[in-house]
Amino acid sequence: MITSARERFITYAILLVFVIVALVPVWEIVATALSSSSAVNTGVPIPDGIHLHNFVDAWNRGHFGSYLRSSAIVAVTVVVAAGVFSTLAAYAFGTMRFPGSTVLFYLFLLGLTVPEEALVIPLYYDLRGLSLTDTYWALILPQTAQSVAFGTFWMRTYFRNSSRSLIEAARMDGASSWGVLWRVLAPAGSPAITTMVVVTFMWTWNEFLLALVMVSSDSRRTVPLGLAFFQGAHSSDVSLLAAGAVLVALPVVLVYLFFQRRFIEGMLTGAVKE
Repeated sequence: MITSARERFITYAILLVFVIVALVPVWEIVATALSSSSAVNTGVPIPDGIHLHNFVDAWNRGHFGSYLRSSAIVAVTVVVAAGVFSTLAAYAFGTMRFPGSTVLFYLFLLGLTVPEEALVIPLYYDLRGLSLTDTYWALILPQTAQSVAFGTFWMRTYFRNSSRSLIEAARMDGASSWGVLWRVLAPAGSPAITTMVVVTFMWTWNEFLLALVMVSSDSRRTVPLGLAFFQGAHSSDVSLLAAGAVLVALPVVLVYLFFQRRFIEGMLTGAVKE
């Protein structure tokens, strides 16, 4: 299909508009974080200098080192556990046929349809009865369960559309089911797995409600919850708040940039319509 110069111009113009709409809020936060506390910005802010001490002050006053450690512990654990469980479950649903597989798969999908707000209160009482509230497990276990629902749905599509000839060739070479999964399908499906990992990491890192309900100790607060408390204590210092927001968002941005190529490839190929 050949596109004319006019069509390409319109396409790029529309894309440029969306890029501007997406980047202007990011620029406003970064510019405010780099400005002095006394600077008054109207419209699109322009920093009056590069005041990096805002980030140092936000880090020290807001205890973001402790919050980032807590978020890292929770996010890494959830990503690893949910990634392994999702891959195993999706492999079974995507390549095997067994009684009740369809019903069981749709049971998994309930995790995507039931809102977290409807479960958080009974979940709190269940975890309190197990003496798990105000621990990392109170954040890890529910978020792992939620992420497994998404990961199973995502990866099942990849496994169902994987090459049957490749699987049969691996079995003819003596590969077991485990060998087919970890030595053949998983390496070939690294873009889909990367997309699942990045999305799960972003969801876990940005989780606020669960941390607000389950955690009371300052040492176990995650960064979204810590930022909320930091905002309440420094509501008048906009530059300091913007610096704190940049510190909270920076790990997610770095993870996305690091896996950007695989993430986009997985978005394009990891969820092909059946």
